[in-house]
Amino acid sequence: MKTMIKTLAITALTSTVLSTAALAGDITLKFQSSDPAGNPNFILQQGWADLVSEKTGGSVTIELLPVKSIVAHTETQDAIAAGIIDGHVTDVSYFAGKDPAFRLIGNPVGAWSAPQEMFDFINEGGGRELMNDLMNPYGLQFIGATTPGLEAFVSAVPLNGVDDLKGLKMRAPEGLVQQVFAAAGAAPVNLPGSEVFTSLDKKVIQAADYSVFSTNAAQGLHDVAPYPVYPGFHSMPLVEISMNKNKWDSLDADTQNALTEAVQEFALTQVSVLAEKDLEGVAAARAGGKVTVIDWSAEERAKFRTIAASQWEGVASRSPNAQKVYDVLTTYLKENGLIN
Repeated sequence: MKTMIKTLAITALTSTVLSTAALAGDITLKFQSSDPAGNPNFILQQGWADLVSEKTGGSVTIELLPVKSIVAHTETQDAIAAGIIDGHVTDVSYFAGKDPAFRLIGNPVGAWSAPQEMFDFINEGGGRELMNDLMNPYGLQFIGATTPGLEAFVSAVPLNGVDDLKGLKMRAPEGLVQQVFAAAGAAPVNLPGSEVFTSLDKKVIQAADYSVFSTNAAQGLHDVAPYPVYPGFHSMPLVEISMNKNKWDSLDADTQNALTEAVQEFALTQVSVLAEKDLEGVAAARAGGKVTVIDWSAEERAKFRTIAASQWEGVASRSPNAQKVYDVLTTYLKENGLIN
């Protein structure tokens, strides 16, 4: 695959040279998403592309491509640096194989209780600068962040706080999510998503890290696990919108500001649209009378976040960049009263 990227890079070099002259006028930027065409997230991302055109008076066109159009979702970072594509819309943690810092910033399990908390960290708490410290050495410029939202938590038993996690048999993916729940006293196991419903129904597990509330409801999980925790308290991915740094540096300040503003507005729209679906699902569940939706208090969320932070330390020890992410993140959380 590296050979393919080098070959594509040679082809891209010609178009890069030709497009340099166009930077002073109309520009077309090719971005690849990590979502497939037709996916709700991809459809919303197309709205971001339209917003860029609107904010730049039509001088910048974003050609948004679905996942694997040119390279695999784990290879877009290299493709951007090589000039094969201009940017991507993707989960930061896909690049954890290069540096564990990408995993920690991409989904610091337990850090956020709402998308706005993460957006505040990115835009006002040092997260933007931190992302560029991580991305610039790879030839990328971080423009901004979005997210599909905070996952709910599926449970067949009432969970009113951290103490109720002790001994809980649950499904969680391997890695940091499992480590955090184990540290909280739960008994996590790794199961494919296709086995979650059956395992809950047969009481092999009592709970599951799965997806957002509306997706869980649509797949019937609340029929066998009628005590969902919503809003969730554990998992929310940071989806980055980044582009080739050299091309970014070639843009004038007004265009850079327009791109940044477009991402921030798009992020709020995405969160709002997807959250509305969740709220509709919550209302329907409550009206049905068979599902009890549980919302943890701020105090219980802070307790879980403190436990999670103890596991972040292990990731931080794996690279200087991961340590930097840990330091910046925990300082911000403490200063804003989000961690005990």
